Amino acid sequence: MGDILIRDIDVVDGTGEPRYRGDVVVRGGRIAEIAPPRTAAAADRVIEGENLALAPGFIDMHAHSDLHLLTEPEHLPKLSQGVTTEVIGQDGLSYAPIDDAALAVLRRQIAGWNGNPADLDISWRSVGEYLERLDEGITPNAAYLVPQGTLRLLVVGAERRPATAAETARMCELLAQGLAEGAVGMSSGLTYTPGMYADTAELAALCEVVAAAGGFYAPHTRSYGAGALEAYAEMIGLARATGCALNLTHATMNFGVNRGRAPELLAMVDAALAEGCDISLDTYPYLPGATTLSALLPSWAMSGGPDAALARLADADQRARIALDVDVRGSDGCHGVTVEWETIQISGVTDPGLAGYVGRTVAEIGAAEGVAPVEIFFDLLRRDQLATTVLQHVGHEDNVRAIMRHPRHMGGSDALLVGARPHPRAWGTFPRYLGHYVRELGVLGLEECVNHLTGRPAQRLRLRERGLIRTGYAADLVIFDPATISDTATFEDPKQQARGIAHVLVNGEFALDGGVPTDVRAGRALRMTGGETR
Repeated sequence: MGDILIRDIDVVDGTGEPRYRGDVVVRGGRIAEIAPPRTAAAADRVIEGENLALAPGFIDMHAHSDLHLLTEPEHLPKLSQGVTTEVIGQDGLSYAPIDDAALAVLRRQIAGWNGNPADLDISWRSVGEYLERLDEGITPNAAYLVPQGTLRLLVVGAERRPATAAETARMCELLAQGLAEGAVGMSSGLTYTPGMYADTAELAALCEVVAAAGGFYAPHTRSYGAGALEAYAEMIGLARATGCALNLTHATMNFGVNRGRAPELLAMVDAALAEGCDISLDTYPYLPGATTLSALLPSWAMSGGPDAALARLADADQRARIALDVDVRGSDGCHGVTVEWETIQISGVTDPGLAGYVGRTVAEIGAAEGVAPVEIFFDLLRRDQLATTVLQHVGHEDNVRAIMRHPRHMGGSDALLVGARPHPRAWGTFPRYLGHYVRELGVLGLEECVNHLTGRPAQRLRLRERGLIRTGYAADLVIFDPATISDTATFEDPKQQARGIAHVLVNGEFALDGGVPTDVRAGRALRMTGGETR
C-alpha cells in the first residue's frame, strides 16, 4: 500500500496531553509525518478527519484469544473495538510451553475459555514455536505471558501438593526459556488448578526469573471476595521481595464483603509505589465477571485434573462434601465465599442438549425444575464435561469507578470469546470506556482515557515505538467518532459490533475499513528482547 494521509483530524496521541488538530501520514507501516492541517496534499489514500479523532490502537492488557487468533483470523470482536495489540497467556493457563500429556489436560480444562477445536493442529510445543505460529498471520499484534499453572502442570502435575526444590528449579528453567524466546512476563491463576497449589515461596522463585529478564508478573490473585485484600497484599509482597514488576490483572473488589472497599486496595498500591515498587493494574468496565462453572469447585475437588474431578462428581459422598464447601463453608474456587446461585448465569455450553440453560441463572433453573441449585451445578458439570461458562454478577459500580481513576490503571477486556452468550466485554470493552465512562459519565477525560488504553500499557509492555502517535512509530491506529463511539453489546445480545469506530490500522494496513473488516492479517507476535518488546 502507498501513502495514507489522515487529514485534518483531532490527534489524541496517547500521552494524556490535550488533543490537537493535524495531518498524519502513514508510509511503510509507520507514522511518517505529523504536521499542521494542510489545504491539500497528495497521497494514495486520503481519510478526511472531520468530526473524527485519531488515537493509537488500543492495547488489551488481558485477552483470552490464544486460539481464537488462529481459528477465527478475522478476529472481529476485538478488531471492531479498535484493539491492535492483545496480551494473551493469561490467568496461568495456556498452550505453551506444553507437552502431549499436559496439552490433553489443558484442552479440556480451559475449553470454556478458548473452545477445543478438533481441527486445530496444535503442533507447537515451546513458546518460541507458538509465537512463530502467530507470525503466520493474525489480525492484531499479540504479546505472550508464560502461564505459571501450565508450568506446574508440566513439572509437578495436577496434584495438590508442594513442589520439590528440583521441581521448582525445573519450572524456573522452563520460564527462563519462554522469556528468552520472547514472552513478556508470567501470569498466574491462583483460584484455578493447578496454579493455585503454589505457595508464596514457589511464586517468589519464579518472579525472580521474570525480574531478571525485565518482564512483569500478572497474577489473578487467590481471592477477589473474602480475603481479597490479603490476596493483593501477597502479590505486592512478592513485588517488594523480588523486585519484579507487577500488574494486578482484572483488579477488582467483588462480592458483598467488598462493597465500597476499592480505596483500601488503592491505598495499598500507593504505599508500595511510594516505596519504589513497579505496580500497575488493569480492569474491564463492567460489574459481572466471567469464568467457567467448574471454577466454583473447591480446589481439592479439581486435584488430579478433569477426569479426577468428574469421578468425584459421580460419587455421592464426594458431592456432599463439595456441596458443604460451596453452600456453607465457602469454596476457595469462589473466592472464599459461599456461592450465591442467583448471581451465576449460564453463558455457554458445549453439549447442545443444554442450550436451553443459556441465559438463565442456576437458581432460576433449580426453581423451575424443583431441585436444589447445587444439584443443577453438579448436573451441568457432569453433562457438559466441565466446559460450561458463566457470568458472575458480583461487582460494584463504586469500586469499578474508583479503580479506573487510578494513575496506574489500564484497560483489559478479560474476554472469553466462546459460548452462545459470552460476556459483552468481548465486543464492548474499549468503546464502553470511551462512550459510557468518558462521554456520558465524565469519570475520565478523553485524553486521559486514551492514555489508559494505549500509552500506559505500551510502557508496561516496554513496547518499542508503539502505543503513541509519534513520527517513526508503528502505525497501529484507530479512527473513531468521539460523539458516537459506544458499546452496543448487551448481556442479552452480546455479539454486537461497537458503534463509532470507522477505521483500524495494524502495522500501517487497514484491518477495519469503513467499519468493515478486511482480509489483511498484518499483526504479528511481539517479542521481548534486551529489555524491549518489538
